[in-house]
Amino acid sequence: MDNLEDVMDIFDSFDEQKNADYSERTLESLLCEIDGNIGGDEFKALAHEIALVAPQIKKSGTEKLFFSRCYLFSVNDGCGLETYLNQMASLVNKVGLSSSCGRFALTKLKKVNGRNDNLEDFADTLKQKAEEDNVCVDICDYISDVRTPAFRNVLLEISELCSSCIVVFRIPFVDKEVLSNVYRALNDVLFVREVSFPPYTTAQIDALAAKHLSDFGFKVAEDAWKGFNTRIREESSDGRFYGNDTVLKVVRELLYSKLLANASKKRVNKLITATDTQRLCKAVYIDDRSGEELLNSMVGVDAIKQRIYEIVSEIELARSTGRMTPCLHMQFVGNPGTGKTTIARIIGKIFKEKGILRVGEFIEHNGRDFCGQYIGETAPKTLSMCREAYGSVLFIDEAYSLYRGTDSRDFGKEALDTLVAEMENHRSDMVVIMAGYTDDMEKMLRGNVGLRDRLPYKIEFANFTREQLYDIFASMCERQIKCDREMLNDVRQYFLNLDKSFVESKAFSNARYVRNLYERTCAKAAMRAQLAGEKNVVLQREDFARAAADSEFANTTPKTRKIGFGN
Repeated sequence: MDNLEDVMDIFDSFDEQKNADYSERTLESLLCEIDGNIGGDEFKALAHEIALVAPQIKKSGTEKLFFSRCYLFSVNDGCGLETYLNQMASLVNKVGLSSSCGRFALTKLKKVNGRNDNLEDFADTLKQKAEEDNVCVDICDYISDVRTPAFRNVLLEISELCSSCIVVFRIPFVDKEVLSNVYRALNDVLFVREVSFPPYTTAQIDALAAKHLSDFGFKVAEDAWKGFNTRIREESSDGRFYGNDTVLKVVRELLYSKLLANASKKRVNKLITATDTQRLCKAVYIDDRSGEELLNSMVGVDAIKQRIYEIVSEIELARSTGRMTPCLHMQFVGNPGTGKTTIARIIGKIFKEKGILRVGEFIEHNGRDFCGQYIGETAPKTLSMCREAYGSVLFIDEAYSLYRGTDSRDFGKEALDTLVAEMENHRSDMVVIMAGYTDDMEKMLRGNVGLRDRLPYKIEFANFTREQLYDIFASMCERQIKCDREMLNDVRQYFLNLDKSFVESKAFSNARYVRNLYERTCAKAAMRAQLAGEKNVVLQREDFARAAADSEFANTTPKTRKIGFGN
């Protein structure tokens, strides 16, 4: 596998680029490089401003004036902070405002057990760092404390540093009101320039990936981007996305996977295809059937199917008569495993096929994923996640977790308020589906005025009957693996004898329970076949009996029920 040896060279090259030496570059080439950054438009404008004003500063001998200006960078993790700082230091050197390029010492002003007691010590540490380097101070923990006397004293200490080094304050990308408040607090004491770095758009993420790949001779087929973007969404599905760092991680995964495929086929191929990107995805959803075919194939959801067809008919009637398209958002209520996620995915496909949605993708998040860590971070984070869903379905599981009553310290209310605004502004170009337990969802709707009206469609997902649970298991066998027909008789008896209180409980996971039991049965069959030296795996009665005897499945039937052969 000689191709695999190239992997380390590629990774080393990435690190060399990250730590590139800017000292040998001309001013023109450095500005071109800064302009070539993906995103960071305000930083690009700042760079050209510095290059423009530098001759005047040198002629008038006002270098100290230049260094007296501090900077407030509003930028998320992984969005190029170190690169921007390196470019800035190099630029100041190139225009002749500093005798040496220098570097930035990055430090974070942290609270200790939620207290501000370390502020004085921090000021002393900062002075020591500033003796040799420029300084970048992360003040994320202090966004809500910038108006306090203790923080003001730190700013006064920092003002003494502003004579021969650059001082940059860093906070995450926050909403304009919070950013303005931090800026005003800093500007009360210091001469400050604000520079914002909005999160990368999908197009910018693709451009970053294409740039990384092209640097090493790889090209991307047009139809491969869908799989790549799906992998990026998987990485950010928990609400944590680290910009270029995450893109770079996925690119490295993609390169390794591609080189491994090349090596196994003894070829050299530098075109990234749809197969290559789909191979990366943890849960690739590929089904050539239409949305209606998928819906009609589902077990035990006849009332839900009818409701969806009614909604589609209502929307099509409104459009055909020239009326405004109804609000598309929905609430799905019911217990886990009742098909809420699957139905939401199918709705996206049906709405795309009917021309109701432009894109029809399925984007899934948990409710708490919309909440930021710091004051002012939640709204822009929520907006960014909504922007990804324009023209598609945004499915929010456990949406009720955003509502924490009247707790003003929780960011869930801010996320909900932002979501409500987005749902109104994009009422006919995005489908927001909020899902969760019936009682918890109702509590959230009562606590947020206006949310109920923006979720006009309510679809209730009942627990599956025991007969339907068997049908789901049988359908899995039909689609995926051969099985002994006698085993299905045992499966039917197993589900029909499930304890009623267990099946009707809030904790019962319905189809998820069935899938887990089916997969356990397959695992038992695979082990049996392997030990017997059999190449083909066929599910047998003994495989199911062993699976059903495992602790998580064995205690769900009445004590008098005996699971085994011949029952």
